[in-house]
Amino acid sequence: MSTLRSLAVAIALISGALPAGAEPRVAVARFVDAAPQVPSAEQRLREIRRRIQAVLVYPPLARSDALEGTALVRFDVERDGTPRRSVVHHSSGRPSLDRAALRAVDASAPLPWVYGRLEVPVRFELEPRQ
Repeated sequence: MSTLRSLAVAIALISGALPAGAEPRVAVARFVDAAPQVPSAEQRLREIRRRIQAVLVYPPLARSDALEGTALVRFDVERDGTPRRSVVHHSSGRPSLDRAALRAVDASAPLPWVYGRLEVPVRFELEPRQ
């Protein structure tokens, strides 16, 4: 007899609700995940980073001056995938790269929805890392 069943029998016998020797009917709860089967939060964050980098336009003057850097951008994603309240949280050190990072966030919509404020690094590299 399972532990759950044994416990139910003992409670029923003590309370007088079940005659000795009778078997109680025990309902077993089944777990059903109510959340839809969607990509994990980590997968959605990777997709957001990928989309931002994919639409990133390197400012021509910054490219010709061989300027590189990473801007850390903060924003929220609305349920419809629109980025809102985008700000540069940590500058790349170059205003033109920071502005381009903010434009890339806006241009990357619609984004997968993620709850909370995001911080995403936007990288400006003339030669990709190996």
